[in-house]
Amino acid sequence: MQKPIDPLAVATVVLCCALWGIQQVAVKVAVAQGLPPMFQAAARSLVAAALLAIWTALRSGRRGLAAMLAVDRATPACLVIAALFAGEFLSLFPGLKLTTASRGVIFLYTAPFFTALGAHFLLPAERLGRRQALGLAIAFAGVAAAFADGLGAPGGSMAGDALCLAAGALWGATTVLMKASPALARLGASRVLFVQLAYSAPILIAAAAVSGEWHVGQATALAWSAWFYQTFVVAFASYLAWVWLIQRHAASRIAGFTFLTPLFGILAGVLLLGEPFSPWVLVGVVAIAVGLRLLTAPAAASRAATAA
Repeated sequence: MQKPIDPLAVATVVLCCALWGIQQVAVKVAVAQGLPPMFQAAARSLVAAALLAIWTALRSGRRGLAAMLAVDRATPACLVIAALFAGEFLSLFPGLKLTTASRGVIFLYTAPFFTALGAHFLLPAERLGRRQALGLAIAFAGVAAAFADGLGAPGGSMAGDALCLAAGALWGATTVLMKASPALARLGASRVLFVQLAYSAPILIAAAAVSGEWHVGQATALAWSAWFYQTFVVAFASYLAWVWLIQRHAASRIAGFTFLTPLFGILAGVLLLGEPFSPWVLVGVVAIAVGLRLLTAPAAASRAATAA
């Protein structure tokens, strides 16, 4: 049963968005200090999966750990969701090498559109009304406004844009599959996250080895600190919270909040990296606030059912 988006859910998803926005800065810092992007992705998944296994063992004992590691009827769906999870990063990092960061982030955060579209057709309980569709459009327009200066900058490419768009589509597909698959819907949040991290790790490790991005070179302490943040705070703690949110609330409504992440990324870049601040950010904030209000409002049919 879907639960309404309460203040706890809002606070949790906004915190996740802030952490993910700061992650963009952490990735840039780690790359500049000697950690290749594909190494970061592979090592992050591997270590975060180990952390999750330890957390489960401490919380639920051997029985809980055995249940998380079990091979059962849910395993095929787990393999699919892990492949989608790995594919997102295999598309995103090469895409960011070919296009500008501003264009890449905009295309990546089309994910809520793919989530809403997939949920509309595959999850009858999450069909979008006109108000929710309008909210999605306004929120995305806010993101585009916030990155308006970056869109006009040289350095973009259609190939890079397409790869980042594919990453957004894979993210959206992963979110929908969590709800559309009966096998995954019955699993706990910790196991769903574990299979994404653990099963995707071999794929990402192989990609890092093939691309020559497995050697860390002369990585500095700052680089490892940035990677530590990505692994322990983002991939472990925030992803676990995200899966918990998706399983408890309407996927399309929760996913709409991810439009906030690029704005947190801009603020983190301004405060931590000294990047220029654009007045378009203020326009984006207002548009995103309006769009999210429309998106999270219950549809007419839902209100009627609730009243009945």
